Amino acid sequence: MLSIRNLVKTYDNGHQAVKGINLEIQRGEFIVLVGPSGCGKSSVLRSIAGLETLSSGEIHLDSRRVDTEKPALRDIAMVFQNYALYPHMSVYNNLAYGLKNRGVSKEQIDIKIQKVAKTLKIEEYLERKPAKLSGGQRQRVAMGRAIVRDPQLFLFDEPLSNLDAALRAHMRLEIKKLQRELGVTSVYVTHDQIEAMTLADRIVVLNQGQIEQIGTPAQVYHQPASQFVASFIGSPAMNFMPASVEHGHLKLGDHSLYLPHYASLCQSHLTVGIRPEHAEQQASTQSLTLDLTVHVVEPLGPNQLVHGYLGKQPFVAVTPEMALEPQLTLHVDIHKLHLFDEHGQRIVPTASHKADVQGPSQAIA
Repeated sequence: MLSIRNLVKTYDNGHQAVKGINLEIQRGEFIVLVGPSGCGKSSVLRSIAGLETLSSGEIHLDSRRVDTEKPALRDIAMVFQNYALYPHMSVYNNLAYGLKNRGVSKEQIDIKIQKVAKTLKIEEYLERKPAKLSGGQRQRVAMGRAIVRDPQLFLFDEPLSNLDAALRAHMRLEIKKLQRELGVTSVYVTHDQIEAMTLADRIVVLNQGQIEQIGTPAQVYHQPASQFVASFIGSPAMNFMPASVEHGHLKLGDHSLYLPHYASLCQSHLTVGIRPEHAEQQASTQSLTLDLTVHVVEPLGPNQLVHGYLGKQPFVAVTPEMALEPQLTLHVDIHKLHLFDEHGQRIVPTASHKADVQGPSQAIA
């Protein structure tokens, strides 16, 4: 449906915001571009919309090259962060404006607006001006203006960033339901990894103008392609600790542990990643045991964040709400350990998991 080929965007000051991105998006897919500020995600979105001129590369929409076309001819609708509503017009006229410019009849405009207003539950606001609406209501109107055009592609540029936390969670659900109902191919930009995880069919993680990983929310969470992805996806962030491995024997601080699914691996400098929620108080059959010196506990209701140190190494764990001793023993299943090489790239397990049965048991030094 949407094909981005070798997209490069270099600004007049010489800054290369996008460095040769390739991306294929299927019809009806909800794709989320996520990454820190300055990673190039908004430049990609604005290039698709035609608000930025490409330095090189091509963009094809439904087998038609569109990067050479004017924005108005691309059959793309965009929902902006600041809503971009006309303040002097009523909601009805905001929704109708684009259709009038296309020469759609008054009768058809009214039918389309009434249908969209009902879908978005904004019927009672049609005669109001944007200034009389709340942030969530304005966002619905901005989405309605995109929907009435019946475009081939929706673009969302951080549409929820101006809303409070509760409304943001509600609008996430509304956007997901709406996209499923309409079945319109959508590209959504955010720096909020929770939005990315909850909304996306596939997530595109960007870093410094390049794609770090493309995958489903489960893939980028459970099999992060790099240390950057592992640190960016997941809240609280993954813990990282220096380690070494020789023929599957992991050396982590004072701990030694055999990892059968890395039996052929020998690296003197690597990084082990552990997600806070995977450090548990119950030991599994094969697990790494860690002794945490507790410093600060942050209660979150049903859970709590436990901040502490493994020796001199800072570490964060998630536990159920409970009173804790100054020392906390934690266990991490060996299959939930993430290994990254000295360049920060994921080390994929090589040996069969059948080796688990035959491998040596854990030894704690």
